[in-house]
Amino acid sequence: MPAKPQIAIVGPGRLGGALSFALTAAGYRVSEVISRVTPSSQKRARDIARKTRSFSTTLKTANLKSDLIWFCVPDREIARAARALIPSAEWKGKVAFHSSGALASGELNVLRRRGAAVASVHPMMTFVRGSIPSLKGVAFALEGDAKAIRLARKITRDLGGDAFPISKVDKIAYHAWGGFGSPLLVAMLVTAERVAKAAGLSAAQARKIMMPIVRQTLANYIALGPAAAFSGPIVRGDVSIVRKHMRKLRKIPRAKEVYVALARAAMQYLPSRNRKELGKILAL
Repeated sequence: MPAKPQIAIVGPGRLGGALSFALTAAGYRVSEVISRVTPSSQKRARDIARKTRSFSTTLKTANLKSDLIWFCVPDREIARAARALIPSAEWKGKVAFHSSGALASGELNVLRRRGAAVASVHPMMTFVRGSIPSLKGVAFALEGDAKAIRLARKITRDLGGDAFPISKVDKIAYHAWGGFGSPLLVAMLVTAERVAKAAGLSAAQARKIMMPIVRQTLANYIALGPAAAFSGPIVRGDVSIVRKHMRKLRKIPRAKEVYVALARAAMQYLPSRNRKELGKILAL
């Protein structure tokens, strides 16, 4: 296999687009972007192909002369897309990746049985519409066949990322961990917006005002560790303030439950005073 193999991207969604752009910038040739036959999926594939000077095809018309086929489709679609592409190539000697954080490389067993080396290659990053994140410094969790893992490590380095191995039995815990780092963090922040509304602020005002403290908290967490970054009434053991918080939050849907869950986690993992008294309040 060449030092920088040609790559076919299966799935023109947010992840597929971000990978296509990053791979192209790193000197890889994205040979084709493969979509479903729906008009919206084909349009996205054409847009990515135009920007990466590649070709857009579908699951029915794919060429698959590439050395590496990288599946960037939803988890439930991985095995189905792999089966659909079986007739499009001679799979012996090829490498196939998928980028599910939760599922193991076995989702590509239909290709493995035909001679392909397969792996799950998942970047610990969030991909949303309207944002194309850099992959520099991003960690990629790798699991699968030795040949595929060797190639994944090289590509990860070329993208400026860091690769680490993950066992297939640990992938669900790994994926849940990622959930705390992004989507559940957003859920906590949007709950904070609702609390800000009770203080008389709009959601837009809340986001603007919260950003400095959120950024500083993350900076403290990274530089100093969780215990040193932890502040507020729990660490001080300020029972009266926590009690007042609880009374107010009862009037805001879900806010009390979120507060209690996070406060209990803080008491479990972080320094805090007056644990017995706080525990009684948080048990209400």
